[in-house]
Amino acid sequence: MPINATTDKELSWQETALCAQAGPEFFFPAPGTSTREAKQLCGACEGRVECLAYALDNDERFGVWGGLSEKERHLLKRGQG
Repeated sequence: MPINATTDKELSWQETALCAQAGPEFFFPAPGTSTREAKQLCGACEGRVECLAYALDNDERFGVWGGLSEKERHLLKRGQG
């Protein structure tokens, strides 16, 4: 199977992700500002689990992914290691 086909399948959750309807600044807030609204939107998104898995697999270091902030993902990964 070609690499692109795998990537397309792995990223198919993005097609219906609620974050696609909001601007990137919503999920990449300025330092010191709240991530609460982004997390609430993530909580209602069908692709949340896949989004979080993508962020963890690709070591996304910034923004809210799958309902977790950078610090929360770091703690989650640290707990797994």
